[in-house]
Amino acid sequence: HNRNTGLLVGTLDVVLDSSARVAPYRILHQTQDSQVYWAVACGSSRKEITKHWEWLENNLLQTLSIFDNEEDITTFVKGKIHGIIAEENKNQQPQSEEDPGKFKEAELKMRKQFGMPEVEKLVNYYSCSYWKGRVPRQGWLYLTVNHLCFYSFLLGKEVTLVIQWVDVTQLEKNATLLFPECIKVSTRDSELYFSMFLNINETFKLMEQLANIAMRQLLDNESFLQDKSLPKPRKPLKNISALKRDLDARAKNECYRATFRLPKDECLDGHTDCTLWTPFNKMHIPGQMFVSNNYICFASKAEEACHLIIPLREVTIVEKADSSSVLPSPLSISTKSKMTFFFANLRDRDFLVQRISDFLQRTPSKKPCGSGRSIFLPSSSPLAVSPPSALNNRPVNFCAGEVPTASQGLLKLFRRNSEELLGPKGAKEKMKEESWNIHFFEYGRGMCMYRTAKTRELVQKGIPENLRGELWLLFSGAWNEMVTHPGYYGDLVEKSMGKYNLATEEIERDLHRSMPEHPAFQNELGIAALRRVLTAYAFRNPTIGYCQAMNIVTSVLLLYCNEEEAFWLLVALCERMLPDYYNTRVVGALVDQGIFEELTREYLPQLSEKMQELGVISTISLSWFLTLFLSVMPFESAVVIVDCFFYEGIKFILQVSLAILDANMEKLLQCCDEGEAMTILGRYLDNVVNRQSVSPPIPHLHALLTSGDDPPLEIDIFDLIKTSYEKFSNLKADDIEQMRFKQRLKVIQSLEDTAKKSVVRAVSSDIGFSIEELEELYVVFKAKYLMSCYWGNNRAAAARRDQSLPYLEQYRIDMEQFKELFISLTPWSCGAHTPVLAGRLFRLLDENRDSLINFKEFVTGMSGMYHGDLTDKLKILYKLHLEHVSPFVSELDFCLPCESQGQSMDYVHTLSMAVMLIFSASTNMLF
Repeated sequence: HNRNTGLLVGTLDVVLDSSARVAPYRILHQTQDSQVYWAVACGSSRKEITKHWEWLENNLLQTLSIFDNEEDITTFVKGKIHGIIAEENKNQQPQSEEDPGKFKEAELKMRKQFGMPEVEKLVNYYSCSYWKGRVPRQGWLYLTVNHLCFYSFLLGKEVTLVIQWVDVTQLEKNATLLFPECIKVSTRDSELYFSMFLNINETFKLMEQLANIAMRQLLDNESFLQDKSLPKPRKPLKNISALKRDLDARAKNECYRATFRLPKDECLDGHTDCTLWTPFNKMHIPGQMFVSNNYICFASKAEEACHLIIPLREVTIVEKADSSSVLPSPLSISTKSKMTFFFANLRDRDFLVQRISDFLQRTPSKKPCGSGRSIFLPSSSPLAVSPPSALNNRPVNFCAGEVPTASQGLLKLFRRNSEELLGPKGAKEKMKEESWNIHFFEYGRGMCMYRTAKTRELVQKGIPENLRGELWLLFSGAWNEMVTHPGYYGDLVEKSMGKYNLATEEIERDLHRSMPEHPAFQNELGIAALRRVLTAYAFRNPTIGYCQAMNIVTSVLLLYCNEEEAFWLLVALCERMLPDYYNTRVVGALVDQGIFEELTREYLPQLSEKMQELGVISTISLSWFLTLFLSVMPFESAVVIVDCFFYEGIKFILQVSLAILDANMEKLLQCCDEGEAMTILGRYLDNVVNRQSVSPPIPHLHALLTSGDDPPLEIDIFDLIKTSYEKFSNLKADDIEQMRFKQRLKVIQSLEDTAKKSVVRAVSSDIGFSIEELEELYVVFKAKYLMSCYWGNNRAAAARRDQSLPYLEQYRIDMEQFKELFISLTPWSCGAHTPVLAGRLFRLLDENRDSLINFKEFVTGMSGMYHGDLTDKLKILYKLHLEHVSPFVSELDFCLPCESQGQSMDYVHTLSMAVMLIFSASTNMLF
């Protein structure tokens, strides 16, 4: 099949097959006036070659119309074919411990072409095209830990791109119709398009991972310390994909932990297909088993059919049964709670048994016995029962007798006598409890419960008050962390008692604002419990410390849980279920606000534009999401929202928020301003009622702000929840996590822009540079700091950024970094003396003598050199040289020097002339 110049070349199956030379079907490229043709693809059958042709038509046909002449087409075709061959050869490199030559060569080439030091590690590289205008440049894309780089040399034209991941503001796939299978990379200054990848999904996923690692580094210092050591193998590996495999493993770990609500240090060992016998419906359910350090988990292939979490600490016996044609490789696992789980179709049964055996041997009082076919755990093991509350045995201030909240929730202490407990509501509550008891009998109770669609249905109907604390701990995963850290909370309370800092001051201020309408917080007992939990968490996690809204959520946790349980629920909320919500910039809430806006556009397009116009979403999302509706809805209704949240996660908050907007759509579309819209939504939420609540209604303070003249229309909370599932339950947790990736880029870059403007405003009044120049200098200054975190003494550089300080003080550079900036930016060219002059200027600018200078100090020095008059510049130079000649003189008055300063008039004059001569000799610049 000879083809003319209207066709583009390049397909995955090209040239790589040894049968290419003799294949009966081929696709060739040949220009009209040339006698030479190039093989594009080959096939042994018409069906095979047609498949190649369809790939060419669907992916590459449009591209050749971009070129103006046939020579460019042929050159591009050859480059594309060679790139595809090289890409395929790279992917087929043997997976050995030694570094394959191709990858090592690519890494060396990357460092040479882009001037990267050896510490900058290549993660992966791909053949692709970069679109410069309407012209594609075939070349190589290099993805390093800190940079995206592209290099192309085509038709004598070289293209070199270097972009820091911290500068990427947006990543999109399939951005335009013109470029099929295209990745768009946006920064503040440019939009770059890359296309014609052989494995675009892999490339895009890796880009997202690297960009989000960079965003984490901007958000907190710890990420620099965590990610600098990428990868973290047990022994040094030189494998081609060591870095990439580490990133892939990290992504899988995060997904695994989120799916099963496991502690953040849990690492996935692997997963395998299997079946699980489910006694409640007497079936073998197909799914996947996941094995990690301390857990065995199962997820059915059919969504929501069954989830299972087995902590290895609960395992007493593991047995291999005889295989049969019906049930190959069966395995049973028994737990302390007398539950037995039966798996089959396990390919890695022996590995799994060994894994459990190793865990039991590492754990005190867990000694394997028998032939190795079975492993037993004595029931007398100290972990065979749940550990007592850490507070129960605390001396002095923390014995159960003195602090009732150490052993029970506040609701039990402050429940008022109510006829409701004996009336219809009480009967309804008893029926709920009985439904859960039946569920426990059929599905198990505790961490090893089978979690199914039936479990969700019961949660949607509202958890009985007597079971609320237990099930919140279970569904959130807080129980796992609590039982594996006995005594931790009590130790934190003891250490934090009597300590004062900014966080404790803020906590004291908000204690009486948490739930003032509830009797449990109208006395010192409830207030003291809340103080202890919030203060302990502030000491556990100084990065967060304390944020407004934490007090409201924690006060509700304390109603249903004892102090230790409430503390671990707060840990689960802040560190896993609502990540980055409660830091000083509420980044997590802003990220989910962006997701909410995106979902509103998708599900409620009529309302979306109106909400953007009114600016309402940003207001409602912060109050709704940060407090899980507890601050905007009657307590007895909002607590049902919390029930569903602990089971479903943020997915439920998003779907119920959409349901609220949907229910008020007509009224919102007629609003004229934000205030009117907020009043409509406020009135709606104030009248969401829970008619099944057995507790007396608590006055809702927010209702006083939104009351109207018309009698309110009450909305049943269970009807609202049912509607949210009927209309918006197709939201997927995985999709939400993917959307969080995208929004995090946007939110953090927006916050960084705000910080830049704040800093520039703070220094612009007395600096000679324009606003635009200051912004450019800030970018350069910040980049130099970040480079030291990438490549320099990482721990020292990252540790000196204190995010509790004002923006101006957060980025500070040391002398070596300043010297590099001075050499590249100073208008004073001083030859070999430049480093000396830079060092003296740094010491002059470092007023507090901490060997670091902030941005204001930096631009003050630069402004003096660029914009100072003759006297100012001479004064700077005089001080720099005076430091060397007479370090005892710190200030100099050029106008009225006198002998009282310790220098004679003649000496000052002579020294001034000497400085001018030195300056003239060492620079080529005239004032």
